[in-house]
Amino acid sequence: MIGKTIHELAIGDSAQFSKTVTETDIYLFAGITGDFNPAHVDEEYCRKTYFGTRIAHGLLAAGFISTVMGTRLPGPGTVYLRQELTFLGAVKIGDTITARVEVIEIDTVKGRAKLLTTCDNQDGTRVLTGEAVVSTPRPPKAPA
Repeated sequence: MIGKTIHELAIGDSAQFSKTVTETDIYLFAGITGDFNPAHVDEEYCRKTYFGTRIAHGLLAAGFISTVMGTRLPGPGTVYLRQELTFLGAVKIGDTITARVEVIEIDTVKGRAKLLTTCDNQDGTRVLTGEAVVSTPRPPKAPA
């Protein structure tokens, strides 16, 4: 199974993925990446910070964008080439984050698409925005 090829995409195509962030997600991400910043794992420390509680790693939320691209749009076979991100707000334990991608440019010669990438919380507050460039899936080669 492959996702949409460059010729199957259209400007304005979009897809999304939602997930509620749990304490387990934060600890697993910290363990995988080695990022044990107290802002993510130490509630006592965080009570004295601007947010007043632990927050998720920014790249955990950004990872949900990868989920959309790799599983929904363009889908399986997509290769991430570039991502620009602006973090607009914190993601806290219990927040439901909806990652969304929208096709904003198509380069049929290079087989690449530019995507608007966003993450919003359950209140509709945008917590992340950016743009990505992906190489779209290619049809399988015919046997020789």
